Amino acid sequence: MNKRSITDLKAEELKGKKILVRVDFNVPLDEQRKITDDLRIRAALPTIKYLVDAGAKLILCSHLGQPKTEEEKAGLSLAPVAKRLSELTGQNVLMVSDCIGEVVKQAVAKMNNGDIILLENVRFYKGETKNDPEFAKQLAENAELYVNDAFGTAHRAHASTEGVTKFLPGVAGFLIQKELEFLGSALNRPKRPLMAIIGGAKVSSKIGVLRHLLQKVDTLFVGGGMAYTVLKALGYEVGKSLLEPDFVNEAKAIMAEAKAQNKELILPTDVIIADSFSNEAKTRVAKIDAIPADWEGLDIGPETIKAWSAKVQTAATVLWNGPVGAFEMPTFCKGTEAIARALAETKAVTIIGGGDSVAAINKFGLADKVTHISTGGGASLEFLEGKVLPGIAALKDK
Repeated sequence: MNKRSITDLKAEELKGKKILVRVDFNVPLDEQRKITDDLRIRAALPTIKYLVDAGAKLILCSHLGQPKTEEEKAGLSLAPVAKRLSELTGQNVLMVSDCIGEVVKQAVAKMNNGDIILLENVRFYKGETKNDPEFAKQLAENAELYVNDAFGTAHRAHASTEGVTKFLPGVAGFLIQKELEFLGSALNRPKRPLMAIIGGAKVSSKIGVLRHLLQKVDTLFVGGGMAYTVLKALGYEVGKSLLEPDFVNEAKAIMAEAKAQNKELILPTDVIIADSFSNEAKTRVAKIDAIPADWEGLDIGPETIKAWSAKVQTAATVLWNGPVGAFEMPTFCKGTEAIARALAETKAVTIIGGGDSVAAINKFGLADKVTHISTGGGASLEFLEGKVLPGIAALKDK
């Protein structure tokens, strides 16, 4: 997707212009409504700083959570974000008590060049997720240009991600530009060999991803809970391991496609099995053809770790989406940690997508050792599946 970005605009197209910027400030809050992780706020800073330095008037909008009741709305105001953003930018960010209407119009009218205001949570209105044209028009009416820098919501056709582009010319911010460059080049112009490691719990949620990636990659690793459905398709008994019987035939079809395209599809050869889904369970290593009926696989085994880690070192580009075991439990996180470390050590371009993979990279302190961490879980997954992302498709082409 060759989309226009803020760097394609001339200085006079930014100075003094009122710019509606869709950011992703959907940050975690504790019970005292304090931000526990400001990564998403910091991720938007390059775009914010660039536009402030250009003398634009920034009108920031975002969602936070999924408020449905008035009580939930009270706990999901973006006020804590405005406070944190003021600290990070070193300038006062004015929090507006609404995202449309007279109060916004008045706040914008008082802005000077380089000022920043943050609108209240756009999901306080049902028109946001319904992509209501009237709500989108009201969001857009105080601005002259739209910048989308919220990759995490780009797969949603909402009023603030897609609807506003019917009323304002839209371009990409640095964050979206970076995502498109890394994910786009990995899929369409990769350095080869291109390998993808796909994990996670269910094969049903990633059938489309596996199919699309088979068209692109040289080697596809399948791990995590989803591997057991594929192993079942090969005729192995998987005991009490996570299994989706309705998708065994789909798994067979994917393996047939891999064979027909002469693509390497790699599955675990051994796994860590347990007598229950618990961190305190009894565990042992088992070959994939020797999983007892009353045990379940919860991580890849040492033989698999060694083979996969060595294979990754021969790659030029590696995509990773989804953990290869129940990594949230310390007993079953060794496989996921080993994959993370293998990616940190390889000289390949390494791209991490999906919430759990990103959580794993951060958990093991390896975020600065990989090439790119995608900020959008669902969006990066749909991008890998070859789907059109409405929030990006709506932006101006170069």
